[in-house]
Amino acid sequence: MANLTAQRWQAIQGNDARQDGRFYYGVTSTGIFCRPSCHSRLPRPEHLKIFLTVEAALAAGFRPCKRCRPTGQAVTAAEWVTEIDRIIATHYAEPLTLTELAQLAHGAPYYLHHVYQQQTGQTPLATLKQVRLQQAQHLLRTTTQPISEIAQACGFQSAAYFSTCFKQVFGQTPRQFR
Repeated sequence: MANLTAQRWQAIQGNDARQDGRFYYGVTSTGIFCRPSCHSRLPRPEHLKIFLTVEAALAAGFRPCKRCRPTGQAVTAAEWVTEIDRIIATHYAEPLTLTELAQLAHGAPYYLHHVYQQQTGQTPLATLKQVRLQQAQHLLRTTTQPISEIAQACGFQSAAYFSTCFKQVFGQTPRQFR
């Protein structure tokens, strides 16, 4: 692993194709690694790990970006869906839209939606809601937090919407469940 120098950071910020092959960067918040020229969303510097080879990035557990394909090979749909599921599990508490999910997964929103639904039989946002509700169920069982705090901690924008979703899926309100 190498250091993030000012020159490397500038290459990442500017999508400098001249630096391709000289180094690769892994994004710890997504588990994906890219070429410096990748046009995906700019990561925070503190989330970066620099690698001099593709093999080093793979050995460190990073997956190749679907957009810039640093290995030279396309990422399979199944691998991409696994990565999307990992992103959902990690970022469920954030206000995650399809566009933001696609940026984190380094793909286009509509293509991500299509591939995900084709592979899993449900939309990525349906999976996101399911993960949020499962986490809420866990918090309702194991904490005494107010329902409004649980709703917010699980990524729901309002306690009323959370209660409605919870009742639709589990047949009872969060209060009744608790």
